[in-house]
Amino acid sequence: MKIAVIGLGVLGAGAARALALAGAEVTVFERTAPLAGTSGTSFAWTNSHSKNPRSYHDLNVAGMAEHAELAKSGADWLVRNGNLEWAQDPAGAERLAASVAELTGRDYPVEWITPDRARELVPDLRVPGEVRDIAFYPTEGHVFPALLVARLWGEAREHGAELRCPAEVLGVSEVDGRARVELAGGAADFDAVVVATGRWTETLTAAAGYRVPMADPDAAGSATVGLLGYTRPLATRLDRVLTTPDLNVRPDGAGRLIVQGLDLDAHADPANPPSPGGDHARTLCSRLNDLLAGTEGASLESLRVGQRAIPADGLTVAGFLGDSGRIYTLATHSGITLGPLLGRLAAQEVLTGTPADALADFRPQRLIGQSGLPPLKPARFAGQQ
Repeated sequence: MKIAVIGLGVLGAGAARALALAGAEVTVFERTAPLAGTSGTSFAWTNSHSKNPRSYHDLNVAGMAEHAELAKSGADWLVRNGNLEWAQDPAGAERLAASVAELTGRDYPVEWITPDRARELVPDLRVPGEVRDIAFYPTEGHVFPALLVARLWGEAREHGAELRCPAEVLGVSEVDGRARVELAGGAADFDAVVVATGRWTETLTAAAGYRVPMADPDAAGSATVGLLGYTRPLATRLDRVLTTPDLNVRPDGAGRLIVQGLDLDAHADPANPPSPGGDHARTLCSRLNDLLAGTEGASLESLRVGQRAIPADGLTVAGFLGDSGRIYTLATHSGITLGPLLGRLAAQEVLTGTPADALADFRPQRLIGQSGLPPLKPARFAGQQ
């Protein structure tokens, strides 16, 4: 089968790899460059926190397992050293306790540890004196998105996948039993097309006659936008994720860290990105110094506004837009965790027509044509997405 994949972020690379490994003739269309969308500005934490309903939690757990399986043949993109989380006020402690109880009931690996044990895991960690209990999630981790896309797309290319870049796709449609990809200056026909265009999903699916509504990726202070600070190299020891009341932190390689203050996301505006030397940057660096020894004098190389690709109801979209099995769409806020898994399941459904049970609750039909959906609630507390 000749299959087109539109978009070369994590989802598109995952789909291209799985399709190519299964023997399909794959052409990927990318408008600007790999990782040019949400995949390139992601905290990239693999987890299944606050993922409801239960089927969404289970899908993310399966996504984590897919990373682990892929890592058996080498994993420079994946670090699975766990995540530490704590609370500092009664409301936060109540939220954390409820979350841990819910995850424990779902047999999700989590345990309570002491500050001393936390400092054994992260020697430079500064735990506030009032904190007594810390949640440790040993199977969680983080991803280096560029290395993940390199792995997925590299294997797709080795199995014959071709990339057309830059190539702006103006629309997709069904013509004479085929899927047509409309481009500036022409069109190309395929047996099927996988749309993996992140926050541009609504525009492209609308052009196909099956509009899948997405949360507005340009709305300042909304659930779709967030600030990500990228530090200069620091002499601190951190090899895992920290999700704390004031700051989320993870390593980004070569001594650099990525920092995120969810409360500051209320000020994130894609049309007005902040300066890496401004007030928000200084706040993030001050919080980092409170959290980790060895970060004195920290500064940011960049402070970016990430724009999240979130379907309008907050859940993943995976499936065919119509009944013909020609146009398949992937869109999710959990792209880093789910990318390799969704790519494999999408390839299965496109090439064999056999539905994947894990995707039954996430078909685009629940959203096609919907309007007036309430805005999503932004994440503002540690452990949220």
